[in-house]
Amino acid sequence: MKNIVRFWLALTFCIGLSGQELMAQEADTLKKYQDPVVAADTLKKYQDSVTAPGAKAPFFKSKAFKATIIPTILIAYGLTTIKDNGIYSSYDAKRDIQKHFPNFRTKVDDVLLVMPYVELAAANLFNVKSNNDFLNTSILILKAEAIFAVTVFGIKQVSNLERPNGENRESMPSGHTAQAFLAASILNSELKHKSPWYGIGAYTIATSVGAFRMLNNKHWQSDVFVGAGIGMLSSHLAYLSHRNRWGRKPTIVMSPAYIYGVPGFSLTMNLDDYRNRKKGSSFYRAE
Repeated sequence: MKNIVRFWLALTFCIGLSGQELMAQEADTLKKYQDPVVAADTLKKYQDSVTAPGAKAPFFKSKAFKATIIPTILIAYGLTTIKDNGIYSSYDAKRDIQKHFPNFRTKVDDVLLVMPYVELAAANLFNVKSNNDFLNTSILILKAEAIFAVTVFGIKQVSNLERPNGENRESMPSGHTAQAFLAASILNSELKHKSPWYGIGAYTIATSVGAFRMLNNKHWQSDVFVGAGIGMLSSHLAYLSHRNRWGRKPTIVMSPAYIYGVPGFSLTMNLDDYRNRKKGSSFYRAE
């Protein structure tokens, strides 16, 4: 029983701690991918800060590096525990699980993987405004899901790793875990400025999905860690590529003009004026 307790604590600690460190980075260095409730470019969070004219910040201080370091560590750790590799290998984890939970079966992981999205929808339903409006949040989710789908199903075909229960050879990585961590990362990015508990709850749910996939004998330990990293990375890449804010309407101003002795009218389109007015509107105002 000591081995399974050690395994469970290790799994929860490694993935949970990663989620906590990621939230801390997002709050401190990534600015939640943008400053809270500001209708500016959504990727302001990932734009490197200007230190001095002509000076280039070290790569390890860049927002892109800080956004990808945790997912990279998770993926790298998972790859080192494939089969019987690593200090506590995937085979070790399966042996302990099968010893102490031989008949464990549940389908709750099929429901939990989308619960962070449900949490995000419920928060907005109760007027808890996210960092982005509905249109841009939807676009970010669609892009992240597309990256997730291509990456996960592509790797499954290439890796050809058999599941621990022998069901098929599409074990690596865990799609359920990747989906859960993707949704948790999106929710954390959108609501962390309101309360850190949104992200903590979402990452706890995502970690539980990974644990249940192993307890159900559907995935190896390596599949779960790689899936967690891919899920986070998919979310971050979606934000990195979201340079322009959709749905911003221009302000059009018509005024008289007198050019080269000819009277007429001039038309001015000012996007910044519209953005600033929206900043003061009730839609973007923090509750």
